[in-house]
Amino acid sequence: MSEREGASVLKMLSLAGGMAGAVGLSQFPEFSQQYLQRLAGKVDALAQVTADFDASADKAGLSREEALASMAGTEFLGYRQEDMRRAFARFTQLSSDLTLLRETGPVERVLLPHRFADTELLEATWGDFKPAMPVTAAGVTTAGAGFVGGWLAIGAMLSLLFAPFRRRRYE
Repeated sequence: MSEREGASVLKMLSLAGGMAGAVGLSQFPEFSQQYLQRLAGKVDALAQVTADFDASADKAGLSREEALASMAGTEFLGYRQEDMRRAFARFTQLSSDLTLLRETGPVERVLLPHRFADTELLEATWGDFKPAMPVTAAGVTTAGAGFVGGWLAIGAMLSLLFAPFRRRRYE
């Protein structure tokens, strides 16, 4: 293969990488919106559980920690105490994620993948997600970013891969 043909193959493969990046990343704004809706629903549900527990503790004249500490003595109560501690911790984390994600736009959310860390919510969102043609400004913007990223990633990888096979020109 000549150097010219090799450059053409490199450009075609880079274009394919760019297109794959565009298609993939263009879906993120809608996926993040659906995740955000599920996240809000989960936070609402955990807020209700937390409020109910705190109200029961208050009726008994106990703080949350005192109420949790009183859940001892039997194996069942020990398990229930652990369940409630996990629910409170999850409520705190998901509430924080929801607040931050609501403050950002769909394109900015691309930079916050660590805020999409709840496995249960991710799996549920992915299970219902249907890719679609992006027609919003956010979809077009992320498609463009995905194209550039895919083009650069594939181009760089292939350039490194083909580097040993290039003819060197000596003057």
